[in-house]
Amino acid sequence: MRNLSTKWVLVGVGVVAVVLAGVVSRFASGSPDGLTKVSEDHGFAGTGRTHQGLFDGYGSLTGVIGVLVVLALAGGVTYLVRRRSRDERS
Repeated sequence: MRNLSTKWVLVGVGVVAVVLAGVVSRFASGSPDGLTKVSEDHGFAGTGRTHQGLFDGYGSLTGVIGVLVVLALAGGVTYLVRRRSRDERS
């Protein structure tokens, strides 16, 4: 079996994550969960203030952007850690 380079593994992981965020999120339940459900059960769901965010709701676009942001942050941290350890060895 041929060895895969790190670059192709990362590309594959990125593609799978984006597809899952974009496609699987379409099948998410529309029922309230967590604090939303508790606030509805106890009658204080409508008392809070709402704030407009950059993206409204939980859609495919929001999921894809979230995945890309997390991957970029993780990649950046990994790059900085590897660069720092390489500099310390020199």
